[in-house]
Amino acid sequence: MTEKEVLELLKGVVHPEQDKDIVSSGMVENLSVDPSTGAVRFTLKLTKPRDPMAGSVRRAAEAVLTQATGVAPVIVVAEPLPTDSKAAKQQTMREKSQLNEIGQVIAVASGKGGVGKSTVTANLAVALASEGYRVGVLDADIYGPSMPKMFGVEAYKPVAEIAEDGSDLEYIVPAEAYGVKVMSIGFFISGSEALVWRGPMATNALRQLLHQTAWGELDFLLIDLPPGTGDLHLTIVSELKLSGAVIVSTPQEVALLDVVRGIAMFRNEHVQVPIRGIVENMAWFTPAELPDNRYYIFGPAGAEHGGVARVAREQGVAFLGSIPLVQAIAEGGDSGCPIAARESVTGEAFRALAQALVRG
Repeated sequence: MTEKEVLELLKGVVHPEQDKDIVSSGMVENLSVDPSTGAVRFTLKLTKPRDPMAGSVRRAAEAVLTQATGVAPVIVVAEPLPTDSKAAKQQTMREKSQLNEIGQVIAVASGKGGVGKSTVTANLAVALASEGYRVGVLDADIYGPSMPKMFGVEAYKPVAEIAEDGSDLEYIVPAEAYGVKVMSIGFFISGSEALVWRGPMATNALRQLLHQTAWGELDFLLIDLPPGTGDLHLTIVSELKLSGAVIVSTPQEVALLDVVRGIAMFRNEHVQVPIRGIVENMAWFTPAELPDNRYYIFGPAGAEHGGVARVAREQGVAFLGSIPLVQAIAEGGDSGCPIAARESVTGEAFRALAQALVRG
């Protein structure tokens, strides 16, 4: 029996509520006939969730095909998600996400904490904005959000706006400072509150921040990831297509070991995110009273002899540049005024980093 003959038989099966046969109404999908046994297999795609007629329709189709072929068919019943289900809402959220209007989405990561990843993210974003790019920052470090303080927008209270497409979706309006749009879970909790959340709660919150923020049109969205490799990283990778990842490290050997692990995560066959380069942070210490002096506290640094540059060469990724350990950088983060927003030697280092990222 051919597939065409099977379809003709199934045209005799009518859905009681629709008064229409299941072939004409598009309920028959993935039809196949086993040439050796003659067994028929197809998916019965229901048009509404929890259809009370599903059982009777399936039994009618089984009876028709068994009588014609002598072999009981395999019918897979597939019903649509309820429109009010969590999965349906998440799918709608993805389809309506303003991430679709963003040019490049760059994850900023670190193998371990304490290497200044968030500081680099904030200043890199400001440097990109100073170059004329439209930039946003998503603080994906759910358990330790720091972007509100670094941008001086801790007092910001997010408001929602209704989607213009007539849907009932609401979008969160991000804060804006130094030409950068900023969204963080830190806007929704008090400064002293601890987020005691299990993984699923954190990942769901991250999905909302990703898809329900009114980003508008951006050239770059920088995502400040938490340190390490875990649930939140996999959520980011699964929810959107990353344009690349930037990894931040100090020259310290113990930090470099975690850089290699971080690169391995992004290169995993199930992740496959291109590494745009490595940033060497806290490369050397220069005291304000001795601006020409360099003290290599964490080990050799720089493009020629530094440990970060060596790892970059060994891993076949770009070395984006070195950022010194300067008191003004920390002060800028604490005061909510990133140093990249000011004319200075260190601010110029972040602008050079931004230019290297754009070129890469």
